[in-house]
Amino acid sequence: MNSETTQAYYENSRVARWLALASISISTFCVSITMSAVNIAVPAIALDFNANAILVSWVPTAFLLSNAIFLIPAGRAADIYGRKKIFLTGMTVFCVSCLMAYLAPNIEFLLVTRLLQGFGGALAFATGLAIIMSIFTRENRGSAIGFSAGTLYFGLSCGPVVGGWFTEHFGWRVVFLFPLVLGTMSIVLILLKLKGEWKNEQRGKVDYLGALIFAIAASCLYIGISSVPGMLASALLAIGAILMVFFVYQQTQCEFPLIHFKGIIQNRMFSRSLMGNICIYWSNYPFIFLFSLYLQFIRGMSPADAGQIMVLQPLTMAIVAPIAGRLSDQFEPRLIATTGCLIMTCAYTILQFLDVTTSIIMICMAMVIQGLGFGLFTTPNNNAALSSLDKTRYGIGTALLNFSRVSGNMLGTAMVLLLVSLFIGKVEITPTQYPALFRVVSIALAVSFFMTLSGAYFSHSRGKVLAT
Repeated sequence: MNSETTQAYYENSRVARWLALASISISTFCVSITMSAVNIAVPAIALDFNANAILVSWVPTAFLLSNAIFLIPAGRAADIYGRKKIFLTGMTVFCVSCLMAYLAPNIEFLLVTRLLQGFGGALAFATGLAIIMSIFTRENRGSAIGFSAGTLYFGLSCGPVVGGWFTEHFGWRVVFLFPLVLGTMSIVLILLKLKGEWKNEQRGKVDYLGALIFAIAASCLYIGISSVPGMLASALLAIGAILMVFFVYQQTQCEFPLIHFKGIIQNRMFSRSLMGNICIYWSNYPFIFLFSLYLQFIRGMSPADAGQIMVLQPLTMAIVAPIAGRLSDQFEPRLIATTGCLIMTCAYTILQFLDVTTSIIMICMAMVIQGLGFGLFTTPNNNAALSSLDKTRYGIGTALLNFSRVSGNMLGTAMVLLLVSLFIGKVEITPTQYPALFRVVSIALAVSFFMTLSGAYFSHSRGKVLAT
């Protein structure tokens, strides 16, 4: 099917559109459930491998770093070579890496598999939303994005429960086996139900040199931040900063750049949406990761019990996101997204009073409020941002949106790694370390409070856009 035939096929068949959306959403669910399930399994992984706090912190971080490095090249490649092709490649890599993680003999090998999972996830995340944007028209695009976001958050909500249950009854390795089965099913469904292909008629080139420079720069910056203090950390930060400046210069001189910086700056709607994404996801990831440690270590809960509490936030997001997406088709997305940011601020205000005796009811209430705000923010933000782009740029636009999400997560986890390094160090987390761990949690929550306020500013200041 050529591009015209593909477009006509989906425009004339509502069933085909929603079957395609379901195919993409199942894959999204597969990746997202793995991300959240692994967070619950981290303490069990640490005990099994006798790993110190720094190495354990890299279990979720390795995925994020790899994901961030490959997202933008993946988006560019998808626009050139085909979004469906890149999407399927990503899911295949993700499934293979899940099998490798299941068989991991030590913590170092497990971290390598997490890097591969991040790579596969980058190929999938950089293309899935772009395919949805290509299939659905503006009139129902928000609803489709909301449905996809709902499956993402449903995966995140199921992850703590599934991960906690598997870890407690069968061991942490099964946490990686479950998505292998699910991912294989999704690949088969995509091959059968996702018809056609989407790519630019005028094919350019992928800037591999720029991708390499960016990968080294991002790695140096991230590892440097997480290793502070120390001479090595300072050297890595300096190298990373220099390379990032050089990357920006190289992109302005390249014939086929990965990122058109000038175009992004000129597109206020898109650029402010990216900044809002960074702030909100920065606030969220430390909240999710550290609360898992807080509930299991400091409050002494089992993985399954902790998972039942952690599920409240993403479950609320899963319920709210499709509703917010539909609302963004009818009303100004800026107002909905900004309201979501401010609601998240209320949740972090409650959590400023967290201590070792805080009632579970208050914790659950904060989880629900945070999920409500997050669900109201994400779908309208993505809908407004991508609707401001030409359809030939959906791949790289989706990649940049996901990159802003991952960048926020990376900044949040870098902050966590820094705090862990400063207050706990390279030792196992034992009861003698619990006061230091709680201090890490308290500082991270205070920073998250200010990040949600910053997200509200960027969301509101991007200007008025009335979805039609």
